[in-house]
Amino acid sequence: MKKSDILGIIPARYASTRFPGKPLADIGGTTMIQRVYEQTSKVLPNVVVATDDQRIYNAVKAFNGNVVMTSDQHQSGTDRCTEALDLVEEGSQQTFKVVINIQGDEPFIQPEQIEKLTSCFYITDTEIATLVKPLTSEGELFDPNKPKVVLNKNSQALYFSRSPIPYLRNMPKEEWHKNHQYFIHIGLYAYRTDVLREITLLEQGLLEKAESLEQLRWIENGYVISTRKTEFESWSVDTPEDILRLKENGIF
Repeated sequence: MKKSDILGIIPARYASTRFPGKPLADIGGTTMIQRVYEQTSKVLPNVVVATDDQRIYNAVKAFNGNVVMTSDQHQSGTDRCTEALDLVEEGSQQTFKVVINIQGDEPFIQPEQIEKLTSCFYITDTEIATLVKPLTSEGELFDPNKPKVVLNKNSQALYFSRSPIPYLRNMPKEEWHKNHQYFIHIGLYAYRTDVLREITLLEQGLLEKAESLEQLRWIENGYVISTRKTEFESWSVDTPEDILRLKENGIF
């Protein structure tokens, strides 16, 4: 597989309960969406922003980025990626084999992380791939905003949960992270394009409704999610305060 067979898509919505207009937030003189785009373009020759808002569309055009306007009715970034894939393939007369869904609120995503995901598809039967990071603190283990993932011996995901899994019986909870290798899920996904189109058609399942984790819909329907381990921290931005925190930590 060649890099030209891969399409990087950055879903970007303007509406956000906690941070309206988040993709256009200023981070050290550059919009967040431009930072994500530029980091991704260091690895992939084909990158596009998929948005439902004219302001984001215009901002991407202003820095000469590729962008497509998608429906404002999508329930997830995965759905938006599917429409964007169709629009790009139709407009470019090019067919892609793999789509990488890059989170639009990860302005400091590392090119090495994207490289690790692409490596999963050197194995031709890979359906979906994502990243996990070894967990190192009790705080992370019990934080419901940091989904945990259990892997099999082939580094395929068995289950994702907002709860700490597995449960370590007969051991104080504050000791769990010292006696078992837990993993946090890093929300960067890659899909074979035929699989992406299939999972978009799936109905929401009971597991996804319970945990509010979209990837459980895919597992519940029998799809295999391959993983690669990363040591890089995930610096996502959910609120304006997160930008201040990143600056205080010297990230920019």
